[in-house]
Formats: sequence, structure tokens, C-alpha cells
Amino acid sequence: MSRGFEATGLAEILRAAEVKSGSLYYFFKSKEELLLAVLDWYVANLYPEVIDPVFARVSDPIERVFGILSGYREMLTMTDCRMGCPIGNLAIEMSEKSEAVRAKIALNFENWRKAVRQCLEEADDRLPKEVDRERLSSFVLTVMEGAVMQARAHRSIEPYDTAVKLLRDYFGRLMESAPRRKAESGERK
Repeated sequence: MSRGFEATGLAEILRAAEVKSGSLYYFFKSKEELLLAVLDWYVANLYPEVIDPVFARVSDPIERVFGILSGYREMLTMTDCRMGCPIGNLAIEMSEKSEAVRAKIALNFENWRKAVRQCLEEADDRLPKEVDRERLSSFVLTVMEGAVMQARAHRSIEPYDTAVKLLRDYFGRLMESAPRRKAESGERK
């Protein structure tokens, strides 16, 4: 389905899955119903496929965020910047075509943000208290999705690397400001 949902015909899906149409239609009444099941699979497998492997090898919560981003970088380089985030691709193509699909895409993004937010909460003492962890997790997702799209458009990993480098710089600045905040509050006591 590298050409997108609309451009991929049912015959192509049947060939790739090596099933007959009767078998497919036994489980799914339409191509959209199949897509909803695929989106459910992504919801169920975000942690085992994307998050857990990073969390198993990286203990620092901030570095876990960048470990997740590194996984997307690997996917880009393996495909010569031709394949992006499947959920991001579907968001662009399908969000206005089906409310049920749009809601599943949003759920996928929300689960991704929750994973990043978990990292931010675990690093709570290293970030300024006034930084909204929910908004920061959304910002990380926005950087990643935008960087993936630019890498694909330019057929180059450079836009992705630049965006992640700037995000790392931003995190560094946030973490640098946290100890000063602690020191300042200690001086007032």
C-alpha cells in the first residue's frame, strides 16, 4: 500500500495477502473496514513494535524520546526516504473521507503522544515545572511528522536530522533552565 489507500485496489490487497475475495469479505465488508482493522492493529502494536524495544535498550527517559525518533529515521533510511509514518500518510489521505478512520488515526497519534509524555513525566525533575508535558509531547510528534514529510519530499534524510537536532537543542535548553529554577527557589527560602 505504498501508493496510498485510495490508489491501492482490492485485487492488489488480495494478491499481497494471498487470500481469495470470499475470505476477505467474510471478515471485512469493505476496504474501509479492513483499514479500520489495520488501524486497530497499529493501536495494539505501537508499544510492542515501536516503544518497548526502545525502552528496553534505553533507560534515560529523555533519550527514550530520541530513541523513538531514531527508529523513524531508520525506517526513512531503509526506504530511501520513500516511506513515511503510515499513520501520518493515512492522516493526510483519509482524515476528510471517513470519520471512523479519522478517529482511529487520532487515537494512534494520541497513543504515540502518551508514550512520549510518559518519558517527559519520568524526567520531570529535569524539565522546568512550567513546561506543559502534554503540549511538549504533541510538539515532539509534530516535529517528527513534519520532518518525515520533508525527508520524503526532498528524498533526503537531512531535513529529518536537522529537525531532530533542533529538537534535541530545545530539550537541552529546557533542561539547562530547570536547575536554575531549582536554585532560585532554594535561595528564596
